[in-house]
Amino acid sequence: MTGICENRVVAVTGAGRGLGRAHALAFAAEGAKVVVNDLGAALDGAGSSAAPADGVVAEIRARGGDAVAHGGDIATASGAASLIATALETYGRLDTLVSNAGFLRDRMLVNLPDDDWDAVVRVHLRGCFLPLKHAAAHWRAEAKAGRAVSARVVNTTSGAGLLGSVGQGGYAAAKAGIVGLTLTASAELARYGVQVNAIAPAARTRMTEETFAGLTAPPEDVSPLVVWLGSAGSTGVTGRVFEAEAGRITVMEGWHAGPTATNPSRWTPAEAGTATRTLLTRSRTPSRVYGTA
Repeated sequence: MTGICENRVVAVTGAGRGLGRAHALAFAAEGAKVVVNDLGAALDGAGSSAAPADGVVAEIRARGGDAVAHGGDIATASGAASLIATALETYGRLDTLVSNAGFLRDRMLVNLPDDDWDAVVRVHLRGCFLPLKHAAAHWRAEAKAGRAVSARVVNTTSGAGLLGSVGQGGYAAAKAGIVGLTLTASAELARYGVQVNAIAPAARTRMTEETFAGLTAPPEDVSPLVVWLGSAGSTGVTGRVFEAEAGRITVMEGWHAGPTATNPSRWTPAEAGTATRTLLTRSRTPSRVYGTA
């Protein structure tokens, strides 16, 4: 199969269903060899099954592509390391990492069990960090050995991580953390030939069909941007966050210094309050938090 990712090796986490499955199939259609990672857990993270990852591998092979399944837990050091090792042992290289794995345990903050918070942050944030860490170590070694590296990382954040989302405190915090990780990794890994970006996708999947019932766009609409970011053709694009839904692609603009007030001496609390209220009248109104009127 030929395309913009011909001969690239791509690992996609959470690729057994939804967005991850769509990404894996789209990469394969563009010529990539794909490592399809999925633990096969339920929507709340319980249980495991090899069937989802194996099913996507079968789909790719049936279409003439090349893929291998990986069923490890990428939120563990051993599972993340084995994901990268699977790519290297099967195909001899790794060019692109797409971190997509996750599940939901939504509750309002005052009702959110500590264990649910930990589980959601673990799969989304730790499950993004560990594969990135192991992939980056490989690419750094390649660069230091004098071999050319043109690596790509596409992390998955969310509108919840960018704007907040009522009833999704743990999920929003984890997805916001992924943005910070993306920006840091982009700066740290550039010297090794690695580009790191993030997408905030909106599509109808099993994770969104209850919380965001109004979403109707299929996950396949998001994948073209992910494939391009994961290709050699995206040279020079790094440290960016993109929102993708249906036919719309938006460059998300993060924190920038806004209106500022200075005082040559220390503010009193009352003076600080007055100055702050004046600054707020000159600043942009924040976008609304998901789930608010």
